[in-house]
Amino acid sequence: MMRSLYSGVSGLKTHQTKMDVIGNNIANVNTISFKSSSTTFTDIMYQTTSGASGATATTGGKNANQIGLGVSSGATKVSITSAGAAQSTGQALDVKLTDSNNTNFFIVNNGSENLFTRAGSFYIDGNGNLCMSSTGYMVQGWQVDTTSGAAVIKKDTVSPLRVMNAANLTSPPEATTNANVAGVIDKNDTNVTSDSGYAMSLSFYDNLGYQYTAKFAVKATDADNGTFTVELANIYDDDNKDILAEYVAGGKKVSDIFGQDTQATKSFALQGAFVYDAASSTVRTVYEGKTYARSGDITEVGGVKGCQFTCTTDTSTKFFSLAEMYGVDDAAIADGTLTISATDGSLQKTYDTTNFTLQFNKADGSFSYIGAAGAKSQSLNMTKFGVQFADIDVNFQNSLNYDNGGTSTLAIDKGDITGTIGVGKKLGTMTGMSIDGTGCIYGSYDNGNTVLLGQIAVAQFANASGLESTGNSCYRTTLNSGDFDGIGVEVTADGGSMSTGQLEMSNVDLSAEFTDMITTQRGFQANSRVITTSDTMLEELVNLKR
Repeated sequence: MMRSLYSGVSGLKTHQTKMDVIGNNIANVNTISFKSSSTTFTDIMYQTTSGASGATATTGGKNANQIGLGVSSGATKVSITSAGAAQSTGQALDVKLTDSNNTNFFIVNNGSENLFTRAGSFYIDGNGNLCMSSTGYMVQGWQVDTTSGAAVIKKDTVSPLRVMNAANLTSPPEATTNANVAGVIDKNDTNVTSDSGYAMSLSFYDNLGYQYTAKFAVKATDADNGTFTVELANIYDDDNKDILAEYVAGGKKVSDIFGQDTQATKSFALQGAFVYDAASSTVRTVYEGKTYARSGDITEVGGVKGCQFTCTTDTSTKFFSLAEMYGVDDAAIADGTLTISATDGSLQKTYDTTNFTLQFNKADGSFSYIGAAGAKSQSLNMTKFGVQFADIDVNFQNSLNYDNGGTSTLAIDKGDITGTIGVGKKLGTMTGMSIDGTGCIYGSYDNGNTVLLGQIAVAQFANASGLESTGNSCYRTTLNSGDFDGIGVEVTADGGSMSTGQLEMSNVDLSAEFTDMITTQRGFQANSRVITTSDTMLEELVNLKR
């Protein structure tokens, strides 16, 4: 009879333990990544009142007579491999682990030891470390190795991910190495036929992130046959100083930077009373009834360029200016080498130019070459200005020669013909951070760069249920969970991934918990009735004395 009392007491205790577990589960129904627990009961050892006996020739065997001594909590099992639902937060540093067995864990450090969690609510602390929002524990992962030049992850012993250190706050600038010209050049565009030409501007960077602007001029030389020239006019720095002009003023040539030395010749035909006498290969004119023939080379009298003429009937002379002979003003003939053609008596103005011939196919207006047959690009030799620059390959193959209503659209942009390679960049400032599906952390910068900053590692355990809960949604290893090797694995090792902007919620099933609560309550109630009944029986036994 006393045994039933103690069995009832053990039943009360174990059902109370189960109720404690149920209460904890329900309390954490909204705790991030909380894993519900369940209690397993086991019966206590039995008291044997008579042992078992074997069969004889005349009698059968007898089973042992045993009386159970109650119940105890066999185990409290954590449902750690059951995933909770995903909750979208929209926060870039909220990360949910997605793996088939739910045995991956983030690795965090509390200052003295590594702990493990599936709660992926992270933030950046004042020192730039990636940390748990709830505890401040530092998230562990792998660092970036740049010794080979390219940024790669070095999978070594995990360490705190300080993703916003001084080195990561900015992204290095890059010099522009490519440019491309695209669009239409129209021979009827008045800009193309003007002395200054059709203007194009290229904005580019040096290795220090300083910005420059190169200005080019496209001019028609034989537009009917698709021939133009491309000249470099200016290169301005960010203080609007023309560094090309300073370069030339120092005794250097523009052709050292862009273009080839050529001799350009422009002809001015005779006008008015001036004619060319092929028999004498000279220029003649009639003035005040006298015929004059050019008797001298181009000279200058009183600051005016012209030629000396001698009368064919007497020895009188007359000076005629080039403006009188050819109808050109002094500005048009101010520079260059001037000669009188021995073929037709025209004025030949020859001068050095630094340009490339831009040739189009007359048949269809497509690009033919720049500079020389077969060439698609030419180099803007910026390294002549200093070691902080890089030479820029300027590609013209996407330029066209069409009738566009007298409007040209030709333009020059940074980058190759795809617009992606060799663009060049200024110094970048970090503007954001993101985590991809493999746990790699990237910084975004306002110069367009995306830089690898580190990778979040995970720990995997053969028996994740054997981990010991330490509170704060964290666990530590035990003898039955398996050890952590200090390095970890990539989340994709077992086909898993990380989802950003999401958190794993509690896996508590309220319907199951309430059902367990009912059965636990009834079990507790039944055990209390065992104690009450046993007490009544003892009372009757005591009353036998009366």
